[in-house]
Amino acid sequence: MTSPQTLLRDVFGFDKFRTGQRDIVEAIIARSNVLAIMPTGGGKSICYQLPSLVQDGLTLVISPLISLMRDQVRALEAVGINAGALTSTNTQEETNKVFDQLQTGKLKLLYLAPERLASLRMQSLLQRYDIKLLAIDEAHCVSQWGHDFRPDYLKIGDLRKKLNVPLAAFTATADEETRREIIERLFDKQPPKIFLLGF
Repeated sequence: MTSPQTLLRDVFGFDKFRTGQRDIVEAIIARSNVLAIMPTGGGKSICYQLPSLVQDGLTLVISPLISLMRDQVRALEAVGINAGALTSTNTQEETNKVFDQLQTGKLKLLYLAPERLASLRMQSLLQRYDIKLLAIDEAHCVSQWGHDFRPDYLKIGDLRKKLNVPLAAFTATADEETRREIIERLFDKQPPKIFLLGF
């Protein structure tokens, strides 16, 4: 198994981890549930992208921001990582490519908006694939205390139970009430390791 430090350097071009990143990456690789509160620009994406390269199978990333998903997919593909997004802005060619890579087991990261995840058809489809990690970006959207509540985020906890995989949730919102609700809605009776960075 290639070490996270080596992948960080050889794939992403960084000589060292930022504060807290290594601990989060190691917790995810150890299959712990994780809640990481990190400031914007703190390097959240590396924390779930690196573990996806270390382990076999697919990492499913739920994000509310289509432009961010597409940017991350382009950046990953530029360094040779098979990544894709299923969004309302996809061309048919892009969607076909994602499903081809899913079928052949080549896709490492799949980005989805919560609204697409909410479809029972999509949830049923996802259960066919070898998903090893569920990563949630902007996790405060699950909380009615958060500033950007998205009702479809409430389906994520159910999907985690169906897939029976670890969940890593990330947000820049550090409010205690929001944090409590994120834990309750996403992690159920399996409390996560909490990382509070940069505040």
